[in-house]
Amino acid sequence: MEEQQRRALRRGRARLVAALRVEPLWDLLEQRGLFTRPMLEELQSAGSRGEQARQLIIDLETRGKQAFPAFLSILRDTGQGDLAEMLIQECESRPVPPQLPDLRPVELELREEKQRKRLPFLTGIVSCWISQQALVIRRSLIVTCPCQDYEMKADPCGHCLILNNVNFSRDSGLSTREGSDIDCEKLERRFRALHFTVLTRRDLKAQEMVLELLKLSRQDHSALDCCIVVILSHGCQTSHIQFPGGVYGTDGKPIPIEKIVNYFNGSNCPSLRGKPKLFFIQACGGEQRDQGFVVDCDSPEEEAPGGSLESDATPFRVSSDNVDEPDAIASLPTPSDILVSYSTFPGFVSWREKSSGSWYVETLDSVLEQYAHSEDLLSMLVTVAHAVSAKGRYKQMPGCFNFLRKKFFFMCH
Repeated sequence: MEEQQRRALRRGRARLVAALRVEPLWDLLEQRGLFTRPMLEELQSAGSRGEQARQLIIDLETRGKQAFPAFLSILRDTGQGDLAEMLIQECESRPVPPQLPDLRPVELELREEKQRKRLPFLTGIVSCWISQQALVIRRSLIVTCPCQDYEMKADPCGHCLILNNVNFSRDSGLSTREGSDIDCEKLERRFRALHFTVLTRRDLKAQEMVLELLKLSRQDHSALDCCIVVILSHGCQTSHIQFPGGVYGTDGKPIPIEKIVNYFNGSNCPSLRGKPKLFFIQACGGEQRDQGFVVDCDSPEEEAPGGSLESDATPFRVSSDNVDEPDAIASLPTPSDILVSYSTFPGFVSWREKSSGSWYVETLDSVLEQYAHSEDLLSMLVTVAHAVSAKGRYKQMPGCFNFLRKKFFFMCH
């Protein structure tokens, strides 16, 4: 797709999301080769009509050179010619150069200006002393101010929902995730020990997963301090705005991580506003195998695991290299007080062993056991990433998207 066509879709996205009737489009999109049936089913699972329209416009940019004219034709054939004309006008208009703010310095007249002029030799001394005192105060605030940590006084601290998908339908083409039950049992024990009420659901279809997530997000969390969601499943890459990747239900239908996280944002779950919402995703972000690169070794070399090593990889369906525009972002709630921890870097596989579970969960459980009483969560996740990245012949790099405003410490008394 040409750049001016991409730009037209982005400029017109707000109007398309508001007005596009998606229902009559599906069959024509498949007939004209723009999307396959599984792709359309994924789009249809995006949620409301507006959410489906938004995801369709985002994915359309990845569908090749003929996608834009074919989409215009489909709009006209379904009685939505006004939207087609709007896109043509946007395509023909020139890009608007960004308006840069005026960054010239502004002179300020201070009350004590005359006094400073009278005592120039004292000004520097006093200014230096004040600066030093301010630095001391600032450092003490950073170290001691209780507002720098999330409050974790409730007991239980909050709910922890674990969705553990092991067996997948034959039609899905996804393998059994042997070893996942071991992961699930470890995390159940760990989060109970950390004062969370744990609920586990096993082998759910995509829609059943959504219903469990919605049920949790609609509960009253007013008396609680935190909420945790753990997902153990096969994964894939998906188009996204904020959070990459998706996870599969046992029926082979994907759910974007972004959709899962947004169920718990400040707009959809008011009783969790200002409270930490933690997501731990043990699933693949794609199908690439990382063999790593040579570095000076600072830890003993580990042997590659035996023949029981498996991945949670599935081929990704669409490219995620599209750049979203401000019109789409502005309509989304700010994802504050959210942390999403991924078992692997987007695009790569996540390794799991039948006998001991996944590298990521095994390491996460061990680190929480050793350090949760003294270390904050982000520091522990760095420790997890370091340990997992050193394993095996094929490499794995956990990471996280952090929108927490404060440090998070588990309650361990």
